[in-house]
Amino acid sequence: MPTHSGNPSAAPKGRPSDGKIFPIVGLGASAGGLEALELFLAKVQPGSGMAFVVIQHLDPNHKGFMPELLQRVTSMKVMEAGHHMKVEPECVYIIPHNRDLALKHGAFFLSEPAEPRGRRLPIDFFFRALAEERHDKAVAVILSGMGSDGTLGLRAIKESGGLTLVQEPGSAKFDSMPRSAIDAGLADIVGDAEELPQKIATYVRSVPSSGALDGERKSQSHKGALEEVFMVLRSHTGHDFSLYKKSTVYRRIERRMGIHQLTRMADYVRFLKGNPQEVSLLFKELLIGVTNFFRDPQSWVCLETEILPSLITANPAGKAIRAWVAGCSTGEEAYSLAILFKEVLERLKPKGRFSLQIFATDLDPDAIERARQGFYPANIAADVPAERLARFFVEEDGGYRISKEIREMVVFAPQNVIMDPPFTRLDILSCRNLLIYLGPELQKQLLPLFHYSLNPGGVLFLGSSESVGAFTNLFAPVSGKTRIFRRREGAPVAGMVEFPSRLEPIPTAPPAPKEAISSANLQASADSLLLRHFTPAAVLVNAAGDIVYINGRTGNYLEPAAGKANWNIYVMAREGLRYELAASLPKALRDGETIVHRNILVGGEGDARFIDLTVHPIDEPLALRGMAMIVFAPVTTPPPEPTAAGKRRPPGDGRVAELEQALQQAQDEVRGARVEMQRSREELQAANEELQATNEELQSTNEELTSSKEEMQSMNEELQTLNAELQSKVDELSAASNDMKNLLNSTEIATVFLDDQLHVRRFTKQATRIFRLIGSDAGRPLSDIVTDLVYPELEEDARDVLHTLIFCEKDISTGDGRWFTVRIMPYRTVDNVIDGVVITLSDISIAKHLEAELRKTLANQPGKEGS
Repeated sequence: MPTHSGNPSAAPKGRPSDGKIFPIVGLGASAGGLEALELFLAKVQPGSGMAFVVIQHLDPNHKGFMPELLQRVTSMKVMEAGHHMKVEPECVYIIPHNRDLALKHGAFFLSEPAEPRGRRLPIDFFFRALAEERHDKAVAVILSGMGSDGTLGLRAIKESGGLTLVQEPGSAKFDSMPRSAIDAGLADIVGDAEELPQKIATYVRSVPSSGALDGERKSQSHKGALEEVFMVLRSHTGHDFSLYKKSTVYRRIERRMGIHQLTRMADYVRFLKGNPQEVSLLFKELLIGVTNFFRDPQSWVCLETEILPSLITANPAGKAIRAWVAGCSTGEEAYSLAILFKEVLERLKPKGRFSLQIFATDLDPDAIERARQGFYPANIAADVPAERLARFFVEEDGGYRISKEIREMVVFAPQNVIMDPPFTRLDILSCRNLLIYLGPELQKQLLPLFHYSLNPGGVLFLGSSESVGAFTNLFAPVSGKTRIFRRREGAPVAGMVEFPSRLEPIPTAPPAPKEAISSANLQASADSLLLRHFTPAAVLVNAAGDIVYINGRTGNYLEPAAGKANWNIYVMAREGLRYELAASLPKALRDGETIVHRNILVGGEGDARFIDLTVHPIDEPLALRGMAMIVFAPVTTPPPEPTAAGKRRPPGDGRVAELEQALQQAQDEVRGARVEMQRSREELQAANEELQATNEELQSTNEELTSSKEEMQSMNEELQTLNAELQSKVDELSAASNDMKNLLNSTEIATVFLDDQLHVRRFTKQATRIFRLIGSDAGRPLSDIVTDLVYPELEEDARDVLHTLIFCEKDISTGDGRWFTVRIMPYRTVDNVIDGVVITLSDISIAKHLEAELRKTLANQPGKEGS
């Protein structure tokens, strides 16, 4: 950390004078958020050492009262954030209306919102800036609100190592925002608004600074505890994290320790062993499943303008371009690539038909399941332009679903890129923001593997913080400003490629000497060698025939079908296998017995070969129950010479001829049925086109209604916030009115308020004893009110005071002998405007009676008159 000499106030922006970076807490709220904010801030203890920034959905045309309202519940200073205002601890900052708020170098930056009203996401905008500014010192809180604003921002906070908290939906007036964050799996802590400040303070105290941990991380006990964590993860999840970057793993583990208020790694290991749920949470934490659509826009522009057009023009018409997105998380990047390819095709309009087949894989099965659903919250509008949203997404309640044409371009599957075999013959390989979390040993293993997987001229797409390192002989940069690389040709990679295999775990220590290898290890190595080189080709399929795993080279028996990618074995089977598979697979699964077909002729003229086909149903292990292993074994000794029909026919076997004839007849019937089915299909296609036209009209109407709905939703949220502020002000005014009423009543001074037309505006209860006033007299002229005062000049004096602004005071009697001091004064507003007069009447009857008695007594005393 840089040091500063001289004036201690020269500390970097965003830091107190002692040089420590203090946490900044972002509070995101929308409709119903005022109450939650008051509950939260009221529980923040003095001396927390944190700054708080409140982000709400505000009416862009109305300046609110939020600073005044929140100042009532907290001793911290509450103010509106200003441009270039330095952030200080122990302060609460409020986002100004009609502005986006960001942080840079410890100061606020205000900007005009880029999106129109109804599509603005100020909470996501600030949370992302907070993550970049404060990293592990960033804290984000989602409180009551409508919509899903804040969810993407929480992803950025988690990626940077910060803390995310969400109000318990049951305690929120509007639970849409909290539920969106919880459903996305982004909430570290969920609780009531008044509970969250204490949890934040406990977390901040429990997580030491990175510098304080450096010494502990180097200790042997700490390293041993870390190895135990890896062992627990490996036994529960089957995945090895020991070769991930230690700094990343440490940060994620320490973050979990802070949440559970544990200060020693050994304590966390014990906690981990006794809580399987915590193992799952730590596993999710280490996967770092953070992504968004079109991340790093400059790289996507390069793909759109250079890479994809060159791939289309360099390949023959009808070529299926293959892409692999490794570590796809919830699918945003895979869908971004598909969308971009569609747009490039529509712009270039190449001759012939081109298609893109994307294989998207990730270690997290939950993320893969969400990616397959293709449903994302409404706040993806911050990353996806409106034109793409309308073109490639279908709006549903609370978010957007990817359109069918894009969804069909992507195949999602769970895969461990470190341990599972890679996809090959690729034109594009995208592995973004994954290598930065892997240690150097894994990077040295993966990059040659990526080179092997790519076709000549293929493209490697990395994240903004990643590079090919020392493998510049394998990849050449396409553009210096992006992390896109093209495969170099002629590089010696054969000895460098280490193919992943679950049968051979990645070693974590140098290999033992040959003499130390036990007989058990020798047998395992031999078994592995046999499995890799001498076992026949086989595929694992489910009951529907979908291929879930491939072993060995199956190209002689299976081939991809033309058109949309289809991994069904019935479609991919070569000529000669389809009928046997169609009959054997259902029967084997139904009867639970292995079925073997021998000497089956596979392939066409010039490529025919005989094989033995085995269909083996699987009962164990439990995870594979209901599936079948299909084994293709080549026949080394050819069977007797086939007939002209291509089938074996032993001499004199008439039964075979009869069966062949029956088979030919069945095939003819199948062809006829296919023709009828094709005709029906064409009729259905025509009907479908008509329905499609109607659907497009309805879609256009739906888009218009959706646009109106978004605007109404945004205005509703803004009005909810404004209404809460106004309601609070009304409560304040009601309290002030009650105070004033009690004050006037307690003084026993009769008071009458008149407007500038000398009409009665308001009066106190004491005034009804002098004037004949009732509640309905408000608004009547003073001259219409009957009074006990013997004061015919009252109205004239009041008018003079209104014009001259000089108050008038007289002692006036009533018909029944009472006396009052009548003061008439101008009514002055807080804006220094004269808006009527105020008449006060103080009862001086007792003083007047005493004065009369005194005068009478003095008059009766002798000698007083002369004197």
